[in-house]
Amino acid sequence: MTEDWLDRWENSRIGWHEADGNAGFRQFWDVDRGTVLVPLCGKSPDLVWLARRGHEVVGIELAEKAIHEFFSEQALGYSEIEGEALRTFRANDVPVTLICGDYFEFSGGPFDALYDRGSIVAINPAMRPAYVRHTDTLLRPGARRLVITLEYDQGVVQGPPFSLPAEELHDYWPDLRRVASYDDLDTCPPKFRKAGLTEISEVIWRSSG
Repeated sequence: MTEDWLDRWENSRIGWHEADGNAGFRQFWDVDRGTVLVPLCGKSPDLVWLARRGHEVVGIELAEKAIHEFFSEQALGYSEIEGEALRTFRANDVPVTLICGDYFEFSGGPFDALYDRGSIVAINPAMRPAYVRHTDTLLRPGARRLVITLEYDQGVVQGPPFSLPAEELHDYWPDLRRVASYDDLDTCPPKFRKAGLTEISEVIWRSSG
């Protein structure tokens, strides 16, 4: 998983990246203030959107290339913070901090909210229970969560990103509620269309406040 993720960034095979951010997330995010955890954040502009809404944002990303591209593309100056266990980069003008390293080695928080756009579906399905357990250790009790998943026929094509059935997601976080679902075929990674997939849904889940 680690080597594959780094290779994808090194060779710019990042078909999941949304250069303009995720429209569904921006429509359904309803948390006013507080700290937000963003696992496997890549170079998403949603980080800046959250910061400008008044949040303290911490993203975790394995690929250092993604972190540098984020600051460059968002025209943000930044500094590397010394003395941290994982390499830490902080924007100078907005409250965004990016941690470079393995998500499972990150031990910050506790956070008031979680924004997971495609993180839980990016990892190998066998690792999902460990991902959820680790994420829960980083969140405050009652933390708000907005999670964006994919649903499609893995008999046609395999991930990543992987399909995540609603029943399985509810096993992890029973309080999540489906608030929207969109046809994602036109914006999904190109390999899905090449494989002949004709239907894929992006599903937005949100915990109750």
